[in-house]
Amino acid sequence: MKRAGQKVAAGTETPGTSQTSKKQKTSLYGSEFGESDPCTSMDWGSLPHHVILRVFQFLTLVDRARASSVCRRWNEVFHIPDLWRRFEFELSQPATSYLKSTHPDLIQQIIKRHADHLQYVSFKVDSSTESAEAACDILSQLVNCSIKTLGLISTAKPSFMNVSKAHFASALTVVFVNSKSLSSIKIDDTPLDDPSLKVLVANNSDTLKLLKMSSCPHVSPAGILCVADQCHGLKELALNYYILSDELLLALSSEKHVDLEHLRIDVVSENPGQVQFHTIKKQSWDALVKHSPKVNIVMYFFLYEDEFDAFFREETPVTHLYFGRAVSKAMLGRIGMNCPRLIELVVCANGLQPLDDELIQIAERCKNLTAMGLGECEVTCRGFIEFVKMCGGRLTQLSIMEEVLIPDSDYSLDRLHLEVSKHLGRMWFPDMMPTW
Repeated sequence: MKRAGQKVAAGTETPGTSQTSKKQKTSLYGSEFGESDPCTSMDWGSLPHHVILRVFQFLTLVDRARASSVCRRWNEVFHIPDLWRRFEFELSQPATSYLKSTHPDLIQQIIKRHADHLQYVSFKVDSSTESAEAACDILSQLVNCSIKTLGLISTAKPSFMNVSKAHFASALTVVFVNSKSLSSIKIDDTPLDDPSLKVLVANNSDTLKLLKMSSCPHVSPAGILCVADQCHGLKELALNYYILSDELLLALSSEKHVDLEHLRIDVVSENPGQVQFHTIKKQSWDALVKHSPKVNIVMYFFLYEDEFDAFFREETPVTHLYFGRAVSKAMLGRIGMNCPRLIELVVCANGLQPLDDELIQIAERCKNLTAMGLGECEVTCRGFIEFVKMCGGRLTQLSIMEEVLIPDSDYSLDRLHLEVSKHLGRMWFPDMMPTW
């Protein structure tokens, strides 16, 4: 009887234990946390709107659409205007393309319902012309938009350049005319032209602050001068050197303009040996710096050694210099003599002659220099240490490959990093690969 009673007790739930057992079955941690355990009691449909909104902001367009079908609350968040103020359209031609292969109707739905909410928009396209044309098709539909920033980004080769100028200009005009409040535009490597710029200025001259338009061959100096003459709030400008002029710098230096903060200039050799670069007068540079004393003037050079003749013959207020191809000792010597505002210098390549004298001159005369990068160059250990010693702790970034440094009778490579570290005030080693 005792055994039978034990058997019955083992197989029977008493009223006092049944609820506990059920909790243990429904929750791994029920015996410790009960129903308040977030792992068991969380209702994803009851999350606050701002939390769901934050989740949606990290999702691609397709994933947003899928998430919107979770429940009615999530679908409501999917259509909150705040979610559509900032959006990046990623367009590519493989099966992952959102526009052509995945959900062509979805983008149309978003444009129809949320075009008037879009404010910060970018288009990221692959190397195919079809993707760039698809981006233009979307732009053409933004007739009810109030865009503040627009970016056109080619992830590989500049595919927008393969779109017909008429198609591109027509699409861009829709945005320029209807937005009325554009403040930032990044349209490098596109068939932008002067008439498009005039439309931009006519509709957004009071709001435009940033314009990046490097490698836009259909823009003339007259087109960019139109922008400088009328967009008095312009603070950042990026353009090719061929449309930089004395007139442009003087226009940016007029009393009507606010202080320019960044001027980026790309100096690119399209036809090696066939282009003679013009010279900007010292007076024009001086006028710009007088008007905007804190302006950063950034120059990217992609030239061959015999094409540098027009540059740095006189004092030039450049602050950041990047040389993507070989640059001569003579050119670096001119930089040391005529670039007193220089903050950062990157030289990707030079010949096989040590640059000791040039670096020492740069350290001596460029008192604002805080960053240096050297690639395929040569510097003796003695010369390099002297350069670092003269710059001292103000060098916050120093990126030099070990192959650049030539051991001499005074310093071996093992001793060099100790000496450099001492003058910098922090531990330093040569880079295996440049970090800039």
